[in-house]
Amino acid sequence: MEGLARKHPDICQSVPHCVSDSPKNWRHNGMVHRNITLNQKSRSPTLARRHLLVAGAAGLGLVLAKSARAVPNAIVQTGEHGDQGYESAGSFEIVAEFYGPGPSSIVVTDNGRVFIGFPRHAINHKGATLAELVNGHLVPWPSAALSMPSDAPPAERLLSIHGMTQDTRGFIWAIDDGKLAGLPLQPGAAKIVCFDPTTNKLVRSIVLKSPALLPDSHMNDLRVDLTHGAEGSVYVADSSFGHSPALVVVDIATGQQRRVLSKHPSTQAEAGFMAVVEGIPLKYDPVQKPKFVTGGVDGITLSPDSSRVFYAPLTSRRLYSLPTALLSDMSATESALAAAIKDEGEKGVADGLATDAQGRIYTTNFEHDAIFRRNTDGSMELMVHDPRILSPDGIFCTQSHVYCTLGQWNRLAGFHDGKDERQPPYLLIRFPIQGPPVSSAEPAGGESGF
Repeated sequence: MEGLARKHPDICQSVPHCVSDSPKNWRHNGMVHRNITLNQKSRSPTLARRHLLVAGAAGLGLVLAKSARAVPNAIVQTGEHGDQGYESAGSFEIVAEFYGPGPSSIVVTDNGRVFIGFPRHAINHKGATLAELVNGHLVPWPSAALSMPSDAPPAERLLSIHGMTQDTRGFIWAIDDGKLAGLPLQPGAAKIVCFDPTTNKLVRSIVLKSPALLPDSHMNDLRVDLTHGAEGSVYVADSSFGHSPALVVVDIATGQQRRVLSKHPSTQAEAGFMAVVEGIPLKYDPVQKPKFVTGGVDGITLSPDSSRVFYAPLTSRRLYSLPTALLSDMSATESALAAAIKDEGEKGVADGLATDAQGRIYTTNFEHDAIFRRNTDGSMELMVHDPRILSPDGIFCTQSHVYCTLGQWNRLAGFHDGKDERQPPYLLIRFPIQGPPVSSAEPAGGESGF
């Protein structure tokens, strides 16, 4: 192993974008209300700040919700014309509230362990970049030596954990985008890392290098396919901090890596694309400083059998897919890859993507403060919608629930003339994959039966 393992020989013994200064609702007597009194300067509702709880060694503030209040299942008609998009919909619970760095990636193991990434590319914070949520506290993981800031060489520590996933064996994989805010990308900083949660040890580190890695790369998210390659293949979405997005393919056994589809429309941000963010219409212009979170290929997920990879640019409404048998083939030509791309249709504006065991894809949506589900027949469902679901980002499916981090990235200072308009707490939420059973006291056919 290279990089991190050299610094920590003990490890070798075991084989995360940005708009208003407050959320858009307030609480009273356990109920959630939409605050319609707007602050004209920030174009957002005002909200009293909540109490802080600092989570020790991780350097991150956190409040763990003991019993979360679920949003009503029914979509309530409101307004003169019954505008259903105004009220909350679906049922979700707040797992945790964070103060300090904003969360991005999320993995939840089968036995309920929760791991969260806190990237440093937007704000070079002093907390852990990877942490486990333990008894209401964030603990640097797999160790403080790796996760907390240090003077160790970039290849030998974790700098900025962004995307995370879990392979079919239960190992946790993460993409370290390697970027610290205000600093150029250093050699050895961007890498793919793998951890065994049963031993809490780093088991593999693959440093990304040129030409697969560019100076403006933003290695955003990843998925791991163990069905192709001697030890599997990793597919990375490089959304780019500039204008050079692409997919990156890495052979786990050899470390061989290559950059593909860097010019194909399926990986690119769409010029002239307009998104409505917290009610404000904003257009993407590649020659101007962005006013909202933009980028190329970002969301990425696998089918349950790993036969197809699904991906989408952040600045786009379309979803694309490729057969992994071809994508993992290091000899496949660009023309062969382009010919095999399937346009899966529109899915809304999505950041993170995740797939459940039934093959349904969950898509975050920062325009509607919502999370949608794309069924296997291509139809779409609204799973949750709520004013608190700001900039839904990292998303992960367990057998029973979908987890999602809400980092308020669209309120970052970079999008608001240097003013950070985020309003803690940042949330980790979850909602059930299956809704509650539906039953009726009336017999089938509407007959009384008496």
